[in-house]
Amino acid sequence: MLFILALPLLAYLSFKPKYKQSIPARFFLFKNNRFHRSKEIWFHLCSYGEAIALKPILDLIPANSEIAISTITQTGFSQAKKYKAEVRYLPYEMYLPFWIRKHKVLVVLEAEFWYMLFTVAFAKGTKIILLNARIPDKSVQSYMKYRWFYKRMLKKVAVVFVQSEIDKERFKALGAKNIHVIGNIKLAGDIIATQTYPKPDNEVIVAGSTHETEEEIVLDAYVKYKKEYDAKLIIVPRHPERFESVYQLMQKYAKEHQLTLSKFSEDKTLGTDMILVDMMGELNNIYKISDVAILGGAFKDDVGGHNPLEPAFFGCKIISGKHYFNLKELFKYVENIQYIEPSELIEALVKARNLSPSKVEEKIDLEPVINTIKKYMKEN
Repeated sequence: MLFILALPLLAYLSFKPKYKQSIPARFFLFKNNRFHRSKEIWFHLCSYGEAIALKPILDLIPANSEIAISTITQTGFSQAKKYKAEVRYLPYEMYLPFWIRKHKVLVVLEAEFWYMLFTVAFAKGTKIILLNARIPDKSVQSYMKYRWFYKRMLKKVAVVFVQSEIDKERFKALGAKNIHVIGNIKLAGDIIATQTYPKPDNEVIVAGSTHETEEEIVLDAYVKYKKEYDAKLIIVPRHPERFESVYQLMQKYAKEHQLTLSKFSEDKTLGTDMILVDMMGELNNIYKISDVAILGGAFKDDVGGHNPLEPAFFGCKIISGKHYFNLKELFKYVENIQYIEPSELIEALVKARNLSPSKVEEKIDLEPVINTIKKYMKEN
């Protein structure tokens, strides 16, 4: 009944670029048939970041393994398609009983807890592993309120690899068994730049993975900072559908403060005061030539932060908001980050001039994960 009532909204959203593929595939099975046959390993993930984090796992499992990957988002789907795997969108739950085949192992990343996914896969004899599992601080009360529900779900899970000791205790409270702390698998990934652009002579400030309202915070601080210091500002919005609205905002500031502005897709010389990166896959390339990284997603309390490892790897001086609750485990591995309120950004930019670059202090060992996957591949 709820699904039928939601049909007009789903139809409306399917016209938006962000959902153009995923909604028809997930809710109407458009071009989204079952995997062709049973696989040795099926990975289920949500988004682009998790698809990127999956690479070191794929690099370590036997090269001839038959792999399936399901995802929720279009960005996750696009990244997963780069791997040697059969890729699908995970359908809406009512389709799963007849959509899911038996696979030897199902590896579910982070917090993708879909009841029918676990129930049907378990019933078909698939071993289920939770990888990079976490329960964010913000969600603990909600999980505990429905402990009876998660306990039934987690009974079907063979092994849980969690990000931290805190996550271990939380999963234990929900009734999970066989829990192991390995850290965040994003620490195991290779961080690379795909292009090398000439670094400007003046200071380069990048605002990476920004969300709505964050660009305005950055621009307000930058125009004040620019009066005293010779610096460029590069903004890289998190979501491509916002490129145009962010550019219009930057045009407003450029006009009011006599600053030059360009789009990266049209001019890669970085010759203007401000640059909008309106292309996907360029953020690491920009971090590589930046001095300071203002990391988006943590200046409001509704996102939870973004990956600090990438700007730290390239030696940026990182400035972040204080709402990074979804990525606490990653932030604890990075040294020399300024955590600020939005109103403190101008002071943080000035302070960064005399600070050492941020850096990553630790890596993790994926061997326990790989050994468990291989074990169940042989047994099942």
